[in-house]
Amino acid sequence: MDIEALRRDTPGCVDRIHLNNAGAGLMSRQTLESVTSHLELEARIGGYEAAAAATEQIEHTYDAIAQLVGADRDEIAVVENATRAWDMAYYGLRFQQGDRILTARAEYASNAIAFLQTARTHGVSVEVVPDDESGQLSVSALREMIDERVKLIAVTHVPTQGGLVNPAVAIGEVAREFGITYLLDACQSVGQLPIDVAEIGCDLLTATGRKYLRGPRGTGFLYCARSMLEHLEPPFLDLHAATWTTPDTYRVRDDARRFETWETYYAGKIGLGVAASAAVDLGLDSIEQRVTHLADSLRRRLLTRPGVLVHDQGDRRCGIVTFTVDGHDPHRVAEQLQAQRINVSVSIADYARWDLEPRGLDAVVRASVHYYNTDSELDRMCDALPKASARR
Repeated sequence: MDIEALRRDTPGCVDRIHLNNAGAGLMSRQTLESVTSHLELEARIGGYEAAAAATEQIEHTYDAIAQLVGADRDEIAVVENATRAWDMAYYGLRFQQGDRILTARAEYASNAIAFLQTARTHGVSVEVVPDDESGQLSVSALREMIDERVKLIAVTHVPTQGGLVNPAVAIGEVAREFGITYLLDACQSVGQLPIDVAEIGCDLLTATGRKYLRGPRGTGFLYCARSMLEHLEPPFLDLHAATWTTPDTYRVRDDARRFETWETYYAGKIGLGVAASAAVDLGLDSIEQRVTHLADSLRRRLLTRPGVLVHDQGDRRCGIVTFTVDGHDPHRVAEQLQAQRINVSVSIADYARWDLEPRGLDAVVRASVHYYNTDSELDRMCDALPKASARR
């Protein structure tokens, strides 16, 4: 990678150190211009007219995302965010009393709340698969928990609160062996890791545009395997998702766009396609290598500092690095770094109660690197940390 060229094409690299890519990555100049140019076109000729003029760019987004995750374009729905994508898939499933949902300890709060809502309304059982000794989901434990009542395996690939990468492919092998629907939340992994839905074996996959993919906010997508379409009834429909065929009947679309709505953020959709194509062109293997190297380098730096504890788990780790500094509240650490133009964020127990609470962690500082970051930026972040207080 030509890192200097990538940084020149990233306006946000000019006056700050951005280590909050798991929150929102920095858009490239090309993605930014694709969004703003379409907004300018809307302002000049009208929104409907601009969408018609940009049909080719809009349709390119489906091809770009399909190539990004190894799918076909008719298996892709573009929606306003990863949560909406996940909800459209999850709430399209039909649950009955006694069904079981198996999930991971590192599951994100929004997903967990949806599981608990289904448990309350449909009488299903929500069960957390134990971790193995490394802290990732135990595939052997998952296998032992399978019976005829398991309706869904739903797992977050990379959690919001740490650098582990759950073994998505091995989970998929179990799901396929027993014929169980497999929903993978890839919100934090798409854009920093190679994703191939066929290799993973997932039936459904959701992701956002704003994080490692470096797309605009307000964009996300759902992959729905063609074989799943007839088994999923979207939780709501409109005249884009279905056709009103007679006064008393309607017909749902036969592709993944049944999960979309007619009104959409066209400028963002175009930008999402540009960002997806850029990731594919750069190469996800190269991206992962660069991001993983930087994250490992940051962990090593942090471990040399007295009173700094790194909390990432898993056999395989990615670009998210979480840590605490003895004697300092994580929110205060983040504020001190922000004051020095260093962007990080904080993950709190509310976001991951099945994971952080059992480890006795109320909150952790989250620094998430991307390929445009540099070793000198990592040094500057570490030097800017407050000194740890002595343990009592």
